[in-house]
Amino acid sequence: MVYNDLIILSKALKRLTNLGGTVMAIVNLDKERLAECRKKLGITKQEAAKRMQMSQPAYLRYEAGDRHPSIHVIQTMADVLGTSVAYLTGKSKNSSPDLYIVRSDEDPELFHVVDQYKKNNPDAIKRIKAYAKK
Repeated sequence: MVYNDLIILSKALKRLTNLGGTVMAIVNLDKERLAECRKKLGITKQEAAKRMQMSQPAYLRYEAGDRHPSIHVIQTMADVLGTSVAYLTGKSKNSSPDLYIVRSDEDPELFHVVDQYKKNNPDAIKRIKAYAKK
């Protein structure tokens, strides 16, 4: 019986995506890690909600485990808390971020350095690596 239900669900999801619909996967957020990362930054729940651009009650439900965020919300949480989606979802033990966002209007010098590196400028890459080793 369960197998047949899964087949029916699978066909329905395939039909929905073929029609241009969006299927939202439920991703399990580790509420303990969410709280740990917030505390590591030294910010309140209210400040975390503000930085994540969500209501305080919504954030409180995420941290309490009463609500399941979308992958997009978890990515925002990871960006704000300086960690990775993999860490917040329990898929990695490494709390280091796997993504940095450098905006030209916020830090033009660093943006220029990254831009030169991305353009594969050999001289710039050599200088950046030499500086990073110091």
